[in-house]
Amino acid sequence: MAVKGVVVEDGKSGLTAVLVHGAWADGSSWQRVIASLRRLGVAVTAAPIPLTSLGDDVAALDRAIDRAIDRVGGPVVLVAHAYAGAVIGSSTHPRVAALVFVAALAPDKGETVADVFYRNPSHETAPNLSPDRDGYIWLPSTSFASAFAQHARAEDHAWLAAVQRPIHVDCIQHPVPAPRWRDLPTWFLHAEEDRMIASVTQAFMADRMDATTHVHRTDHAPMISRPDAVVDVITAAMGGVRATARPR
Repeated sequence: MAVKGVVVEDGKSGLTAVLVHGAWADGSSWQRVIASLRRLGVAVTAAPIPLTSLGDDVAALDRAIDRAIDRVGGPVVLVAHAYAGAVIGSSTHPRVAALVFVAALAPDKGETVADVFYRNPSHETAPNLSPDRDGYIWLPSTSFASAFAQHARAEDHAWLAAVQRPIHVDCIQHPVPAPRWRDLPTWFLHAEEDRMIASVTQAFMADRMDATTHVHRTDHAPMISRPDAVVDVITAAMGGVRATARPR
């Protein structure tokens, strides 16, 4: 694997965090992380993705990156939860400086999201998932408490169920291109008590990416149940990029 690094244009070191939600969620899932980052003075935006196909989601992310750069500048550190790991890994936007995976999926070239998601069995409480007649996969409302965010509060489970957005099968069945994590510095939050993506699968992906890994005994949604841990890995990534950046 090539040595990972980043070149910052014009000697600028200001960074923007762009947060990307996964399946069955929207940008509100990042609200506690956003609040903490803003208190630290970090420029941050949540990228809305439609969850209609991997290509649609990557295009939506790239538009959000452009908007973030126009508003507050760049370069950008991309932060993904769950399915969105495939999205940030597939973006070729030139202003991306680093990737952060929060209990996120990281397929390699030619793999699909489904390939890595089903690489190892999920927890016994994880739901059996299947698409509806339109090809969208919904998470059963009870699964937010039993598998998605079992460490979160009851009111969080109700909110998550109310705002959930389904994911289309096209998102998880399309092979990804050569991922950016092969060339960019990468961080990974490994959620040991994740009941959706097996812990052993997360360990495999983090190791394959040669990621700087933060391990926490948290559920599949640490941005809700452990926002402090998510903020720590994001700020560590930003610090790492600033420490290794050099003027072009």
